[in-house]
Amino acid sequence: MERLKHKVAFLTGGGAGIAKVSALQFVKEGAKVAIVDINAEVGQKAEQEINAAGGEVIFIQADVTQDDQVKKAIDTAVAKFGKLDVLVNCAGGSVLEDVPVHEMSLDIWHKTINLNLLHPFLVCKHGIAHLIQAGGGSIINFSSMVGMVGMYRPAYAAAKGGIMSFTKTLAAQYASHSIRANAVGPGSIRTERHIKRYENKDWMFNEKPTGAAKERLVAQKLYPFSVGDPIDIANIVVFLASDESRMLTGTTIAADGGRSTYLKVYAGDE
Repeated sequence: MERLKHKVAFLTGGGAGIAKVSALQFVKEGAKVAIVDINAEVGQKAEQEINAAGGEVIFIQADVTQDDQVKKAIDTAVAKFGKLDVLVNCAGGSVLEDVPVHEMSLDIWHKTINLNLLHPFLVCKHGIAHLIQAGGGSIINFSSMVGMVGMYRPAYAAAKGGIMSFTKTLAAQYASHSIRANAVGPGSIRTERHIKRYENKDWMFNEKPTGAAKERLVAQKLYPFSVGDPIDIANIVVFLASDESRMLTGTTIAADGGRSTYLKVYAGDE
């Protein structure tokens, strides 16, 4: 299938994880892609991988929290491919230093908000005019399960909660230009970063795990669909970028196996 034939997509965070796998799926569906990452090494490696898969791709190194660099990246993508149809704001993430508010440093707050909320604003600020010029398009932002419920990591939760409201506003403001805006809220996705942080660690394999290890194991028991791989989210991103999702705008798809939707109670020690 070529559900994205003749479309040009701009994906942030494209050097790894969900965005890289999404870019690979995009080219398989006929799109041309610009992938943006702050890390030149992983970005260039992803560019080579996508080229080897037969895709038409350009890698652009940029810090997506910097206005001038985002504008330059958008301009570079348009200069290469002539237009933009899809914006995928996937770069983001949380840090372990995102602790309770009374203990958090102001630096961590600003860095988290800038990466997860300012960056999608900057991409839209500079990219939407090109979507309008192309006759319409699709904006895909990334929220999170953490932004949908009160759990932990207040800076990350605030940013991802803000993404949902920002997405609704984009949908309302640009509907007359045939631009749709939606968000995806993943659960636990086994990206390279996720595996390095949480898996293959001794505390995960204790006979009676406690703390974070127990929390994760219990969540997997209660919500068996809550842990996925990047391809699971990439498939949703392709759908939202394609005309198949033309009736969806202003929504956030909770791709978290039900964790933000319904409550189940753990009643055992195993």
